[in-house]
Amino acid sequence: MQQSKYLGYLCALLAVSIWSGNFIIASGFSGALPPITLAALRWTTATVIFFPFAYKYIRRDMEALRAYKWQTIAAAFSGVTLFNTIVYISARTTGTANMALFASTTPIFVVILARIFLKESLSLFRAVGLAIAICGMMTIATRGNLDVLLDMTFHIGDIWMLVAGFLWAVYSILVKKKPKEINPYSFLGVIFLLGVIPLIPAAIIEQQFHPQWAMTPAIIGATLYIGLGASLAAFFLWNTAVTIIGPGTASLFQYFMPVFSGIGAFFILGQPITTAHAIGFVLIFTGVVLATRSR
Repeated sequence: MQQSKYLGYLCALLAVSIWSGNFIIASGFSGALPPITLAALRWTTATVIFFPFAYKYIRRDMEALRAYKWQTIAAAFSGVTLFNTIVYISARTTGTANMALFASTTPIFVVILARIFLKESLSLFRAVGLAIAICGMMTIATRGNLDVLLDMTFHIGDIWMLVAGFLWAVYSILVKKKPKEINPYSFLGVIFLLGVIPLIPAAIIEQQFHPQWAMTPAIIGATLYIGLGASLAAFFLWNTAVTIIGPGTASLFQYFMPVFSGIGAFFILGQPITTAHAIGFVLIFTGVVLATRSR
């Protein structure tokens, strides 16, 4: 039981580390690719590569998938079609500090919904740990400068981030409630396929309102990373973590995202790691350790 719990922690941490690279790519290519197109490329890549492997499991689990069809459709729509697309839209309409501030609400949404629908308890340790982790995330986002928060102006992208956080909470709850007879491969294969279908025509329409873009080697590499890494590998790891330790606990590890993003930006973009990163990491680590204590 204890080993299984640590496996859940590891899966959540690995998923978050991969997603951190996704945010670097989303920021770096926001001017080169429109948001829906970026999401469509991402999920088309993941679906085309993964669906042939998942097909035999889908055929075997078809009866259970039909019984859970509305929840599966909701998971595909919230976790695949909308969540990342809305994050990409938000990145074009608000600043990094604002995104971090409103992204910090995602685990709060998850904890609240897990309490309502899964009866997960909200202990004093979890509440305090959540608050400390939020402080750590904001320390990194503001680089330890309170004036950034005081001078912050709000944009439409901030509302998009709130919507994205709520959708991710819904997705995480649906993953936890998935019947055990549905294999993880069949579940992922179906939500990938159902989720990407609306994105393709939406991306075609989007092309009419944005400048033309070319499939450069850089865009191909980025698409492969977010398609295979941030979609296929990270979603499998996240779903495994949610199944083992629950959505409320798994969501706490999302506060490590700015830590991994900072490390990635240091190696890829040459951005410095500051004292604020170190303090933020200590706060986040302390918060997550407190929040995941059973007593």
